[in-house]
Amino acid sequence: MFTPYKLRGVEMINRVVMSPLCMYSAEDGVVGDWHVVHLGSRAMGGAGLVIAEMSAVHPDGRISIRDAGIWDDKHIEPWKRVVDFVHENTDSKIGLQLGHAGRKGDTGLSWQRGTDAQMEYGFDIVAPTAIPVSERARTPRVITDEEITALPGLYKRATERAEEAGFDVLNFHCAHGYLMSSFISPLSNHRNDELGGPLENRMLLPLKIFAEVRKAWPEDKPIVVRISAVDWEEGGHEIEDAVEIAKMFKAAGADAMDVSSGMVTNKRPPDTSMFQVPFAERIRADAGMATMAVGNIETGEQMNDIISNGRADFCVVGRGHMYDPYLTRHIAREIGYDYPWPNEYGRGGGFRSKL
Repeated sequence: MFTPYKLRGVEMINRVVMSPLCMYSAEDGVVGDWHVVHLGSRAMGGAGLVIAEMSAVHPDGRISIRDAGIWDDKHIEPWKRVVDFVHENTDSKIGLQLGHAGRKGDTGLSWQRGTDAQMEYGFDIVAPTAIPVSERARTPRVITDEEITALPGLYKRATERAEEAGFDVLNFHCAHGYLMSSFISPLSNHRNDELGGPLENRMLLPLKIFAEVRKAWPEDKPIVVRISAVDWEEGGHEIEDAVEIAKMFKAAGADAMDVSSGMVTNKRPPDTSMFQVPFAERIRADAGMATMAVGNIETGEQMNDIISNGRADFCVVGRGHMYDPYLTRHIAREIGYDYPWPNEYGRGGGFRSKL
């Protein structure tokens, strides 16, 4: 897990990745002090790659009114402040996840869901087909042809802004039932035109957008694609579909697959340790490309097992980094790896709590 890994011209100092985590703490898409501390502390904590939360390419593409954005030039400098802190104070790389919430937009702050707090603010939520994500969710309207035509340009300009802000890596969000994912999955795409039907058709729009993102992003910087490998529902995707999706993205210039699963509907996946690792392993073997494993990876022993046995090339950890910003450095000490602390914190690196 502490072996460096290079994607294109970007070398990560280790294989630990902090997963994109929605913070619901931006104002009109503009990030602030919270994001500097949140992302900066995880970078100081030793993760080789820190990926910032899904940032919307359109204001109506937000999950909540407090989501981060990259749809406007006013978002560049605030993001650059975060990126500069990471680059100037750590050896970590930092990525940005580009996305559009689609039919899962305007659902409110995570900690207010299920309460009497105002959840919806009137976002115009769209989808390939007018199917709600659950029986309790709003029904989206069908995205228009004009809006579909505009999407590649929205993602292209967002990519250019991410480059202006100085990000090292892009994560193209095609998972979890958001807009790109809802085009890809047969559970949410019931279209009868050229964008519906067989997998090759359902992939046309995501691949067209990806092509614009790849052209706009520097040649020496990598793009990782996050997918839902398995839908966990009858009629949805199985791992064989995910392998084909990965092959298509690889041919288009993707550098790695960030392999998640589920959340296209409200059917919940298992919540067991490392339950998604086999999907990353299968894609790595059958598509012949680098993968990132996610899903309740908790210990250094698990990470070393995944990497050393060729099951994936990176381990992506979300909740563990919420619990412990210095997760990577603490794991290093547990397994006896000499991983230096920041100079400012060097005297505390050997501290052991008596609690």
